[in-house]
Amino acid sequence: MKRRLNLTSMSMEEFLSQNSISKAGNSMSYTVNDDSLDGKGTIGRRDVIGSAISVVSAGVMLGTSAQASQQPPAPRTPNVAPPTPAEAELLKLSREKWALMSDKKADDLAKLFHEKAIFVHMGGSMSRDQELGVIRSGGIHYKTFDIKRASASIIDATGIVLTTLTLIAVVGGNEVTNPFVVTETYVRQAGAWKLAALAFTRTLG
Repeated sequence: MKRRLNLTSMSMEEFLSQNSISKAGNSMSYTVNDDSLDGKGTIGRRDVIGSAISVVSAGVMLGTSAQASQQPPAPRTPNVAPPTPAEAELLKLSREKWALMSDKKADDLAKLFHEKAIFVHMGGSMSRDQELGVIRSGGIHYKTFDIKRASASIIDATGIVLTTLTLIAVVGGNEVTNPFVVTETYVRQAGAWKLAALAFTRTLG
């Protein structure tokens, strides 16, 4: 004779604490403690186990849902606006300057460099005339520039160009390779951009 369980006299938590349910693959097995059956219930053992499994499954689903809701949202990639015509002009001028430095065209660079320009290197700073002097003499040969990215911004009559690059240079006869973030500051003078400052900041690569 099938024995039945009275759920009105026993909570589901009490039932689960007194009986065991296990799962292997797609098969479900269970063991019911006879002490939990009082013979007066109206729900059969199979129905009770089915209800218990439903409760356990619902708990797992709720737990999974709660964990998913706690996951941080994926970061958004910021939209990068294209350069304005004035910024594009400044970026073009910066690229032309790198080419002039690589070709050691000091006279052309002299037209671009502001008379009070300063140049900051890893070993110190130089004036306009000192920078032009080492370029002419070959004391520093800016051999090649591998530009990774560059951006420009303009504030009133001042333009700033940030360039991430790898520089291969010959310094004192020795070839060296360094990754830099280069900051160029330009000022607008008589309708033309003049380079007022150039600073090399070495990065970790």
